Amino acid sequence: MKFVTVSDFRASKTNIWRRLPSERELIVTDNGKPIALLTPLDGETMEDTLSAFRRARAITAMKQMQEVSLSLGNDKMTSEDVDAAISEARGKVGR
Repeated sequence: MKFVTVSDFRASKTNIWRRLPSERELIVTDNGKPIALLTPLDGETMEDTLSAFRRARAITAMKQMQEVSLSLGNDKMTSEDVDAAISEARGKVGR
């Protein structure tokens, strides 16, 4: 995986676009922090690439939600606790 700074990206766009197909992916950084992913697309693979990216993003979101849930102690909830939480949430929706 290769990295390119925002300033290098601005200064060398043409060179970066030429390198992208062979690099497969480039990470754009700003002050040393990753801010964007560049990956080549074409008409034949665009939908598959976007679908894979969206799946990966959804998996990451699920992992983050699981970590938050564990940190809140939700893994220790009983079935009764879960039922009560669902009932409470349903009551709030109807108001």
